[in-house]
Amino acid sequence: MSIEKGNALELDDIQAAAVEPRPTPYAGAYLALRIDDRRQGRELLRRLTPALDSVAAFDPERQVSLAVALSFQGLEALGVPEESLATFPEEFREGMAARAEYIGDVGENAPENWESPLGSKDVHLILAGLAPDTVRLETVLLLVRDALRDLPGVVAIWQQDVHVGPDEKEPFGFRDGIGQPAIEGTGIPGTNPYEEPLRAGEFITGYKDETHGIAPVPQPEVLGRNGTYVAFRKLHTRVAEFRKYLHERATDTADEELLAAKLVGRWPSGAPLALTPDKDDPELGADPKRNNEFMYGDDPEGLKCPVGAHARRMNPRDAVVTGEVRLHRMIRRGTTYGPPLPKGVLEDDGADRGIIFAFVGANLDRQFEFVQRQWVNDGKFIGAPAERDPLIGTNDDGGFTVPRKPIRRRFKGLPPFVVNRGGEYCFMPGLSALRWIADLDT
Repeated sequence: MSIEKGNALELDDIQAAAVEPRPTPYAGAYLALRIDDRRQGRELLRRLTPALDSVAAFDPERQVSLAVALSFQGLEALGVPEESLATFPEEFREGMAARAEYIGDVGENAPENWESPLGSKDVHLILAGLAPDTVRLETVLLLVRDALRDLPGVVAIWQQDVHVGPDEKEPFGFRDGIGQPAIEGTGIPGTNPYEEPLRAGEFITGYKDETHGIAPVPQPEVLGRNGTYVAFRKLHTRVAEFRKYLHERATDTADEELLAAKLVGRWPSGAPLALTPDKDDPELGADPKRNNEFMYGDDPEGLKCPVGAHARRMNPRDAVVTGEVRLHRMIRRGTTYGPPLPKGVLEDDGADRGIIFAFVGANLDRQFEFVQRQWVNDGKFIGAPAERDPLIGTNDDGGFTVPRKPIRRRFKGLPPFVVNRGGEYCFMPGLSALRWIADLDT
């Protein structure tokens, strides 16, 4: 067990990309690298680390960032000693593909169906770059290319370009990325004034968490402290299927929009059902000071926002559910890839479109995996064991209930609207840790 060095976060050692908000709009890219030569891999870290902003050094006006994260295989490939590797948590050592059945990645979501090389032992290092536009993003990518120069033992094996438009909408047409927690000691405000800031140890290793303890930190402490874990997933979205489902079951266009909002928990503008249950309010949805200012405790039956709606499942807030909500909070980053499906089109055009999802937190099992297993792919915690998340759950002829008086509406035949195309668990080390790895001499 690590001993906390006082209460103050070491903001000059934490990668800014772990906790800093992203710009709107932005362009980005995820790159996966394979390390064939450990010394060249360490040289890459040596070259990249000076270009990584810490939280303390982050310039919100520039809004350009680069993040470095390593899989367990990546730490092995870089020559991190066995005695250090053994101190990482089991779920990280095993990796996402090995834990697929445990977290619900079965059927067409199973690793044998993932996009190559995701889920393989070749994904060692993930780089994530973003900027307010493609021109400034190119400067980030140029920096990466320069760092890779004359290092044939480090091979780029996968790249996914991503983007978020000014309206911040994901492929289904809903404003995304609204609800983020406040973290003690960072100075970064959360988006819900009713939610107390969470202890830093929920997100950064080496600090007290919501259990009032400190989770085990990978050793030596210079390696494990000030890091965080990232689960990234490529989620293919079946937008045409979603639209057809609404079209076939709704009575008219207005009812289609209402049913979609009930499934998601928000209107397309981002306005929450909890505040405006009967119609969209674009002005509310566009107001970052109001669009997340609500709780669910005054709506126990889900008459305004169904208890099984996607947004409510992902963060039940003060609703009465099985489990302690604050122990399962996480930073969620969703980034769009692929072209949008034109408005009104009900037939799939064959294009690959979706979301690169990234979880950020200090406890993969208690945060990401718990939410996937219990809140996304099970309904026991809300008293509906047969229902899964209607948007991202592993549905196959699933069901969804919309509470209503005098008679509730029940929908059946939910198909899978989102399919996981692959992902990995990574550790995003502190800057001191990256320098420590780069200086290994074995």
